[in-house]
Amino acid sequence: MSELILHHYPTSPFAEKARLLLGFKGLSWRSVHISPVMPKPDLTALTGGYRKTPVLQIGADIYCDTSLIARRLEQEKALPAFFPEGQEFTAASFATWADSVVFQHAVSLVFQPESVAVRFAKLPPEAIKAFIADRAGLFSGGSATRLSAEQAKHQWPTIMARLEQQLQREQGDFLFGEPSIADFALAHPLWFLKATHVTAPLVDEYPAVAAWLGRVLGFGHGAASAMTSEEALEVARNATPAALPGEQFVDPNGFKAGQQVAISATDYGVDPVVGELLFAGREELIIRREDERGGVVHVHFPRFGFRIEAR
Repeated sequence: MSELILHHYPTSPFAEKARLLLGFKGLSWRSVHISPVMPKPDLTALTGGYRKTPVLQIGADIYCDTSLIARRLEQEKALPAFFPEGQEFTAASFATWADSVVFQHAVSLVFQPESVAVRFAKLPPEAIKAFIADRAGLFSGGSATRLSAEQAKHQWPTIMARLEQQLQREQGDFLFGEPSIADFALAHPLWFLKATHVTAPLVDEYPAVAAWLGRVLGFGHGAASAMTSEEALEVARNATPAALPGEQFVDPNGFKAGQQVAISATDYGVDPVVGELLFAGREELIIRREDERGGVVHVHFPRFGFRIEAR
């Protein structure tokens, strides 16, 4: 069985979500640290241009976006479940909301001037400038709009008051009783805010939320061991992609296996990945691509939040 390889960097919120997913499942994995900013030549040799963090690699199969990574890890180890029976829709829909709306608020609050001054205090000015320029490119061209810090501050108490009430009244220790993908999708934006004393009170002022966050973070990150990006590329080159899913599904826009297509995120980080469409299912899209460094790989994307176009 191929090892789980996570391409990530320590301060990425969505990488923290993926690390917690691995911890919840009690999985062992290899850790490849990538740059927070472009260029990322070793990563894009595997993804074909997709640059968002994190990316999960299993042999020659490359999984983009944490929503799909969660589903792949559910296949790896069914229990404990991210999508508890009877709550699949509720958990997945809440997670989509948290990954977009709550995360958008957290980004605006983290990158307000008072917070940036503390968060980047130890970095040289040129590094801060490079990071800001990279993020401007990351958030251009997609449907995501930057929420002003003023509006984020205005709306944040409503979000947190609703969460506080939910957690106070819930019978169990988690959002919907037992742990689910909903908890991990909400935890990472709050973890992001907890990183400095400027934004931590936005979480800590809500005791039920703060206690719940401690329980989620308590799942830890599983058992990680370091791997270099060159070693990860060698794994891909020497591996054969896994068999395609057996799901029978007719794509509503008529896309068929064998077509040359481009797949890209719709919100931000919209760099297209071009390849041969191998599979289009209800949740997942898979394309084949070949790279002189990574070899033949299958790159997997979720259907939700991504677009597909003929090439």
